[in-house]
Amino acid sequence: MIDKNAPPPNTAPLTLNVAHLGKEYRLYASPRQRLKALLTGRSYHRSHWALRDVSLTLHRGQCLGVIGDNGAGKSSLLKLLAGTLQPSTGSITRVGRVTAILELGAGFHPDFTGRQNLYFGGSLIGISAAEMATLEQDIIDFSELGEAIDRPVKTYSSGMTVRLAFALVTAVEPQLLIIDEALAVGDQHFQKKCVERIESFRNNGCTILFCSHSLYHVQQLCDTTLWLKGGQVQAYGATSEVLAAYEVHVRAQERGDTAAQHTANQTAGTTPGQATPASAEKTPATATLSDNAPRRAARIESLTLDAVDSASPPLLQTPDLVVTVCVRMPDGEAPSIGVMLEQAHGVGITSVTTHNDGVVPQFLGDNLWQARLRFTQLPLHSGEYVVSAYLFDAKGLVVYEEWLQYARFRHVYPLSMPGLVRLPHQWE
Repeated sequence: MIDKNAPPPNTAPLTLNVAHLGKEYRLYASPRQRLKALLTGRSYHRSHWALRDVSLTLHRGQCLGVIGDNGAGKSSLLKLLAGTLQPSTGSITRVGRVTAILELGAGFHPDFTGRQNLYFGGSLIGISAAEMATLEQDIIDFSELGEAIDRPVKTYSSGMTVRLAFALVTAVEPQLLIIDEALAVGDQHFQKKCVERIESFRNNGCTILFCSHSLYHVQQLCDTTLWLKGGQVQAYGATSEVLAAYEVHVRAQERGDTAAQHTANQTAGTTPGQATPASAEKTPATATLSDNAPRRAARIESLTLDAVDSASPPLLQTPDLVVTVCVRMPDGEAPSIGVMLEQAHGVGITSVTTHNDGVVPQFLGDNLWQARLRFTQLPLHSGEYVVSAYLFDAKGLVVYEEWLQYARFRHVYPLSMPGLVRLPHQWE
């Protein structure tokens, strides 16, 4: 059972303490009602509590994940912790410098140059002009803006703006780093730089609060996780336990959505099978990047299934499922390759990655790498299945490319049995 309130014990120095935090928004039917309340001192509003009775502690070097559905209160919590919102109830105690990566570039003045915005934006996050003078060149170098630093920000692309913003807010290592949904920004090259900087902060003892819808990244980065539901703490504890409970919740929601869609189809006079979602369109067992697709520096080149026939979808001819993924990586960097196996309608069965299994893909030369994955005696009952491929950096934190449901195949098991998989078992 997951303790909703008590964090795991930690003897490291305290960085953040939050006690019974709450945030109330007062909603008025009209501006007149708001004015009437100001003049009379009486209540004419209804209350919406974005957060209620949230308590947590963070210690030096700890990484806390924050998860929850849309509207659960995650953004409100992060803004309160960053100091951009004030709480309605409770208290927040911070120790040391706090840096928040929330809406990158939102505080920049469009008519100022990038260099002027460094000083302007730096003053907003506690960096003095004298300190900025020593940091200025390092920030420019990290953002890779070059001569564009002296152009007005309104002439920048969105990518240039967020690069400058990220370089600015991470120029000084904080005691507490708050990240909202953006593990990295920009192109593949800059993404890797961002992740490496965040990792260096964590390795140096920086405390990190990471909010994301990516459960994969939460699992990889965070030792403790907080699950918010309806503005309240649903679970708080070890990441593996909290994520397991949250995934049960997500699957229940998905079943509800499926049931609702089925009802809607019946109401509209349609039946399952009359319409096929785009993600479930039939694809070959061998997939390659088309000539018209965007070419990335790091990319998946091909995904191939061994021993399948030419039917549509192809039939697996052997008891083993063998998947071969070929990728291209720049500058000799070793990749991590992931493979997911799902039912045709999107129910996940399993996923594996080379970095989690301690495997390095085979180098083929010319920046090409290959990984072959074998599922021996595929333990699936008869049905239609799809394979997806993922390309990560060597540590599995930066996602370079995804091929979702790219290879489709049929599998036939001699016995007709209900269920999805054949689990190892014995009768006693």
